[in-house]
Amino acid sequence: MSAPTPHNSAKPEDFAKTVLMPGDPLRAKHIAETFLKDTVMVNNVRGIHGYTGTYKGKRVSVMASGMGMPSMGIYSYELFNFYDVDNIIRIGSAGAIHPDLKLRSIVIAMGACTNSNYLSQFRMPGTYAPIASYTLLRKAADKAEEMGLDYRVGNIFSSDTFYDDANSGLEWQKMGILAVEMESAALYANAARAGKNALCICTISDLLFSDAACTPEERQTSFTQMMELALEIA
Repeated sequence: MSAPTPHNSAKPEDFAKTVLMPGDPLRAKHIAETFLKDTVMVNNVRGIHGYTGTYKGKRVSVMASGMGMPSMGIYSYELFNFYDVDNIIRIGSAGAIHPDLKLRSIVIAMGACTNSNYLSQFRMPGTYAPIASYTLLRKAADKAEEMGLDYRVGNIFSSDTFYDDANSGLEWQKMGILAVEMESAALYANAARAGKNALCICTISDLLFSDAACTPEERQTSFTQMMELALEIA
């Protein structure tokens, strides 16, 4: 297959080498309209907004991934393999598992545990550990320190289930997992397979063991520090 694809109407040259990927199409639209200059919409198949513009003179793209590993798997695979994108930085929301995290804390994920069957397609003779690109990870941590952000670097949990009947967060907490989200393990695996770079930066939108949570509107537009951090390292 080549570009355009069934999921992406962009031409091969429409994407920058670095793509920021929020899950929410409206967050992609907000980033493009708020931070980028000379912005052009390059994809809107199935309402998955994709834009390319410039940030501080550097060409950058932003496109939504949708929710969950199957959706992230499709879009990141196509960007890496059909559009020759080198770097994908996921910017999303996550639920805090670690008790030290607060609403709007930033988590930079160096690894992504998972309960998904997504990794079985690679037919590895053991358990594959999806990890971030060290280059992007180090840049993000250094820049977060420089910006004075409330951030943590560590392991996260990519879950196939949002409504977890087993309430398994406590089990992951005892292994030092910081937060739970639904996309990064697939992104990291696709990047490794393609020989490309990936990083997940998440803002804590809710605390799994309390009632504290951000509203849907806040998730779309108020995670500014995470967005700026991703753009600065892009």
